[in-house]
Amino acid sequence: MSGLKKPSYIAIEGCIGVGKTTLSEAISKRLNASLFLETFEENPFLVDFYKDVPAHAFRTQIFFLLSRYRQQQSLGQRDLFNQSIVADYFIVKDRIFAELTLKGNELALYEQLYQTLCHHIYMPDLVIYLRAPLDIVTERIKQRGRDFEKNIDASYLSDLLAAYDHFFTKFTACPVLTIETEELNFPKREQDITYVMDILTETLSQKKSSYTVTTGEVKQSKLF
Repeated sequence: MSGLKKPSYIAIEGCIGVGKTTLSEAISKRLNASLFLETFEENPFLVDFYKDVPAHAFRTQIFFLLSRYRQQQSLGQRDLFNQSIVADYFIVKDRIFAELTLKGNELALYEQLYQTLCHHIYMPDLVIYLRAPLDIVTERIKQRGRDFEKNIDASYLSDLLAAYDHFFTKFTACPVLTIETEELNFPKREQDITYVMDILTETLSQKKSSYTVTTGEVKQSKLF
């Protein structure tokens, strides 16, 4: 990385369908970093959850929390001083989903378990928060054609987008780079990956606590 210290740990976050995994794969290749992907497809309750959120939210969320905790432990075994890592999620997002879908005693029980398991969290050097409006997210989910996502309710997605915004606009535990992706297409346009890498280079050189970038703001070519 020209003139800059390579970050040890970058986490990419955002609502379902914003392009987290595709961007994580691309950035990890450009940084020659290890790729750390969420194993959401292993959750056996996910199909039923999207069919009836209230009925299946608790067991779906507990499975995700335990799975993400195990991955977090695996992350802690990596040599972050010598090996950069790019992840397509950050474990704190688990609470975004929990607070959106759980209520009363279930939420209280979840919170106790979360605090017990996650009292120590490996904090990224930077979180890249990807945003997109509801219609774009809906279309991207449709295009990728995952069977378990066919029954996602639009109102749930709308609430999830709002919950993500609320969380990351207030998050201060580590720097957050917010990127609007409405006009970006990571799978089909290599220049959009280059655009994000330009932003990432600029961001790491500024060393601020938060950043927000809309499409077209960064035009210079500073590649890793």
